[in-house]
Amino acid sequence: MTHKFTFLLLAFFIILAVSNNQILTGAGANNLEGITAYDQARQININFKDTVKIHEIETKKVHVGDIDIAYKMFGIGSPVLLINGLSAPLDFWDPVFLERVSSNHTVVVFDNRGIGNTTSGEKMFTVKQFADDTAGLLDALKIKKAEVIGWSMGGMIAQELALEYPDKIRKIVIYASTCGGKESILPSMQVMKAFTDQFGTQSERLQKFLPLLFPEKWRTQNPDYLENIPTSMEKISDLTISQQRDAIINWPGTCNYLDKISQETLVIVGTDDILTVPANSLLISNKIPGAALVEIQGGGHALMMQYPEHFSNLVLAFLEN
Repeated sequence: MTHKFTFLLLAFFIILAVSNNQILTGAGANNLEGITAYDQARQININFKDTVKIHEIETKKVHVGDIDIAYKMFGIGSPVLLINGLSAPLDFWDPVFLERVSSNHTVVVFDNRGIGNTTSGEKMFTVKQFADDTAGLLDALKIKKAEVIGWSMGGMIAQELALEYPDKIRKIVIYASTCGGKESILPSMQVMKAFTDQFGTQSERLQKFLPLLFPEKWRTQNPDYLENIPTSMEKISDLTISQQRDAIINWPGTCNYLDKISQETLVIVGTDDILTVPANSLLISNKIPGAALVEIQGGGHALMMQYPEHFSNLVLAFLEN
C-alpha cells in the first residue's frame, strides 16, 4: 500500500469522525463536501479565547546572514516550521491550528525578511533568498530536520527550500500556493489588481485583502467571521510589501524541478480560492512524486481560518502518519 493511498484513507476516516455529514469525492483529489456554514470547532468544541495566545509568547531574534530574524517557538515534540505568505507576520496563523499542532510538536513561526521584527538587510528580495533565510534560521536554531508548512508565498518558499536544502526537511505541506513560471495559472485581472494594491495602513490592507482570502458566499453566511481572524501586532511598510510582491511576480518558479522533491508532500487548496486557483495545486501534486492533494469544498485562500479543525486534522494526519 503506497504512502499516498494510506494517507488519503486515513484522512477519509478522520473527516468522517469529525462530522457525519461530510463525504469525499472527486477523481485524483479529495473534496470535503457538506462542511457546515461555520466550522463546528468554532461553535462547539473550541473556545477561541482558550487557544494559543501567540501575542503572549516571547519574540526572540537570531542573526542569519545579513538580517536578524524574529521568531517564536512553542509546544513540545518534533519541530514544525510554519512559513507565511505575502505581508503576513508570524502571528497571522489561526490559533486553533496553532493549538492543535503545538500539542504534539514544537512549532516555529517567524517573520520573513523585512516583515515585522525581522530586518530587511541588503540583499535583494527573491523567493530563493527567502528560502536561504529560512534554511539559515533552521541552522541557527540547531534544527537538523523539520516538517515544513508553507502558506501561499510560504508554499513557494517551501518548494525552493526542498529543492535547495532537501536534508533539512522531513515532510512538506504546500497550502494554497503555486509553482510559478509559465506553467502556473494566473488569477483573474480583477484579483491581480487587488493583489498588487496592498498599500496603506494595516487595517486598510486587510480590508482590501479580505475578499481575496474568504469566498463571498462564506462571508455572507458568517457575518461575524472577523471576530475569529487573528489580528497582528506587527507593522509592515509599503516598501516591504512592494519588495515581496515583486519577488513573487519575478519568481521563475519550480514547476520544471518538482520531480526532484523526494519528501512526502501534502498539497491543500480550497475549491473557491481565487488568488492561487486550485489548478495550480493539481499541477504541483502531479509533478511531485507521490504527493497527495486535498481540495476543501468552499474553502478560500485562508481556508485554514474558515475550517481550522478540519484543516488541522488533515495536516496532523499527514504529519503523524
